[in-house]
Amino acid sequence: MDAPHSKQNIGMRRTIFSWIGVGLALVGPGTVSWLWRPTIGQFTLRSSLSGLCAFCLLLSCVTAIAKFGEGLSLHQIGFRGTSWRSAPFAIVLALFFIFIFGPIAGAVLANVAPGAFGAGERSLERLPIWYVWLTIIVVAAGEEWLYRGYAIERLETLTGSTSAAGVLSLLMFAIAHLPLWGLGVALSTLASGAVFTVIYIWRRDVVALAAAHVLVDLYGLTILRLVGAAS
Repeated sequence: MDAPHSKQNIGMRRTIFSWIGVGLALVGPGTVSWLWRPTIGQFTLRSSLSGLCAFCLLLSCVTAIAKFGEGLSLHQIGFRGTSWRSAPFAIVLALFFIFIFGPIAGAVLANVAPGAFGAGERSLERLPIWYVWLTIIVVAAGEEWLYRGYAIERLETLTGSTSAAGVLSLLMFAIAHLPLWGLGVALSTLASGAVFTVIYIWRRDVVALAAAHVLVDLYGLTILRLVGAAS
């Protein structure tokens, strides 16, 4: 006789954990970005490292909630569509953003918000290149899992609406870029994030999106910087 009541309690507990996890996934990255934003124009290695550790702690908390609080499998948090096709798809997607979307967005921002990328790029100048690579790999991949692989899946379950899940995660993804990059880049991120969101809902493959995000950021924030320094 207690079995239905027990199952109801378990279901309620998992729902509570889901909302906590979603809240952390959607609000956490932006909070970390705001709290650890550079106050004097540029990051120092020490200040940036503490922010990176905070982001890793956030990832660990959401992962623990998903595994132990909600009892979710990898298929339920973004890895359902992962296969051997993930790698070539990630490369094609990265090339699209590097050579098509990126130049178009850059040209639009140059007219609408000149120097939009400049402040964010200058804030990274004092950081060693190896550390910027490490940060990009951790943060870009982590953002994809938090906003797409985890948040969309859980919001879809909680609300029953794929559209609401996608729109809310997209808006919070764009807002998270405001503290470091400003309004112009955040709007650009809204557009690029929309593409990533649609692709995620279509393919349910967070690995491909994480890899593409990492490749695009590595190109834009480090490879171009190295090429510019060499020339």
